[in-house]
Amino acid sequence: MKLLRYGPAGQELPGLLDDNGNIRDLSNHIDDVDGSALSDEKLTYIAGLDVDELPIIDGDPRIGACVGNVGKFICIGLNYADHAEEAGMTIPPEPVMFIKNTSAICGSNDDIIKPRGSTKLDWEVELAMVIGKNVSYAGEAEAEQAIAGYCVCNDISEREFQLERSGQWDLGKGCDTFGPIGPWLVTKDEVKDVHNLGMRLSMNGKQYQNGNTSTMVYKPAYIVSFLSQYMSLQPGDVISTGTPPGVGMGQKPQVWLNPGDKISLTIDGLGEQNQTVVTAT
Repeated sequence: MKLLRYGPAGQELPGLLDDNGNIRDLSNHIDDVDGSALSDEKLTYIAGLDVDELPIIDGDPRIGACVGNVGKFICIGLNYADHAEEAGMTIPPEPVMFIKNTSAICGSNDDIIKPRGSTKLDWEVELAMVIGKNVSYAGEAEAEQAIAGYCVCNDISEREFQLERSGQWDLGKGCDTFGPIGPWLVTKDEVKDVHNLGMRLSMNGKQYQNGNTSTMVYKPAYIVSFLSQYMSLQPGDVISTGTPPGVGMGQKPQVWLNPGDKISLTIDGLGEQNQTVVTAT
């Protein structure tokens, strides 16, 4: 299934994308696409609904973040061997974790706000996974079972804030609009091989990233297992798993995002995001 949330920011309703590309309303069946809707039992219930009986949403509504009420927004850095090489950094001996503020989360096509004082705004197409059940001190098999589905994430980063200040990555990772997720959450059963998904990102029509999850160092189930040794994970938590090469910081000369720039990114089977950079007010 492809689950989504549509409507004005802060007023999103739950929906489902049918095989013909129509948005079907789920608000008579679940309150939101959030942790409460991601258990095996609830997903089985939704999957058993007669899609043709669900109301079609007319027009072209805004698509919100594909998961609501996110408790934790966790990211993994330097998780692609070819990106680590691009960045001139060694592959870490264990996953590098940082936190993006949940206030960074936005819809897949919402504007990206360039913060005041920003000089090095960058992009990162990433595979994100969404947790569907409580998990703590899990082995990889249990961790894999805890993943409800996957989505596209653009890990927007301000490199000067991140790397040239006091060494706190979070400063350059958690600004408002720095975490578009969606357009939809694709349940795990529809993702044939999460270890072989093409990932692409273009800016102003020029392709910069063209990678594949096959070069991921630490795979999704391992990441969930690793994180669960240090914190419990709850339904609705989002974990973004790193980016392939082609970020702006890795270009020669380096390329940074500015107001008016347009970003398009996609992962095989998970949908496409399109954003425009705007100036902070």
